[in-house]
Amino acid sequence: MSDNKLVAETRTQFGKGAARKIRRDHKIPAVMYGHGADPVHITLPGHDTMMALKVANALLTIVIDGEEQLALAKDVQRDAIKPVIEHVDLVVVRKGEKVTVDVPVHIEGEAAPETVVTLDAQTVQLEVEATHIPENIVVSVEGLQAGTQIKASELDLPRGSTLVVDEDTLVVNITAQISQEALDAELAEAEEEAGIEHDEAGEPAAEGAEAPAAEDAEGEATAEQA
Repeated sequence: MSDNKLVAETRTQFGKGAARKIRRDHKIPAVMYGHGADPVHITLPGHDTMMALKVANALLTIVIDGEEQLALAKDVQRDAIKPVIEHVDLVVVRKGEKVTVDVPVHIEGEAAPETVVTLDAQTVQLEVEATHIPENIVVSVEGLQAGTQIKASELDLPRGSTLVVDEDTLVVNITAQISQEALDAELAEAEEEAGIEHDEAGEPAAEGAEAPAAEDAEGEATAEQA
């Protein structure tokens, strides 16, 4: 069961003005719906809700008038500048019910020397029991060589969970680290194809840098004829 117990209050006032007043009181306006029931508009405690929602897919126990209801945050609207939650949409769930969630992927370990580890899929979509949602999926890259690719079908999934995303989805890609020499060679080749010339110091020559010299030469020739 959930350890994130939030005592909520029902609300009857709506609109931007009412929402601003709720947030001024350090609370968060929210709506809870699901299982065919009418939406219930509630107010959540600000600090406790922010702490609970720091974890992805946190299972919440919402207490309204002494009655408990399990819920997941379906949508969390945050202020673009301030660390403030403006509104939360909650979906009602039941013990034993399966839900579809995006679970974060966490990499651990060190791959082989001179390799680069790229996390291509930040999350993986799973179908899991609402009361057994994993915090993350751990992928070990310890000692893996360049050229190794880990796809969704190869992940070690929590017991009772089912993969929803395509099995061929690339999750982790390990490639060879590019040396500085190779980078310089690629840069030089790209500049050559673009027709970029370099000065004596090896710096890209400014476009039209030769023009002043040509003008000076023309001026000297005119002076000699005079």
